[in-house]
Amino acid sequence: MKRFHITVNGVAYDVQVDEVAAGAPAPVAAPAAPIAAPAPVAAPATPAPAAAPADAETISAPMPGTIVNVPVSAGDKISEGQVLVVMEAMKMENEIVAPHDGTVVSVMVKKGDTVENGTPMVAIQ
Repeated sequence: MKRFHITVNGVAYDVQVDEVAAGAPAPVAAPAAPIAAPAPVAAPATPAPAAAPADAETISAPMPGTIVNVPVSAGDKISEGQVLVVMEAMKMENEIVAPHDGTVVSVMVKKGDTVENGTPMVAIQ
């Protein structure tokens, strides 16, 4: 008798196989029970972006896309029209600019992030 571990459709089974002589009837056995699959390894936790203060203005994504560049960081002084985030959407790079002068309070996205319409990206005061 030989023992094998077989995976079918993602479920692991522990089976035993007997060799049967030619012409002999095969013995009937109980169905194989699945064995416990190893627990998945959890991905390392990424730190959550800092929450913006209640009095800060949040600049959100105007459409779904991918963040290409974030040229500002928390604490930076910014002026009206300055680029806060560059995002790619519909095969075009879109510059998200500051609506007024102020200070960057927090940056909630990083290069490579995928954002949906309305995702908070930068908080300014």
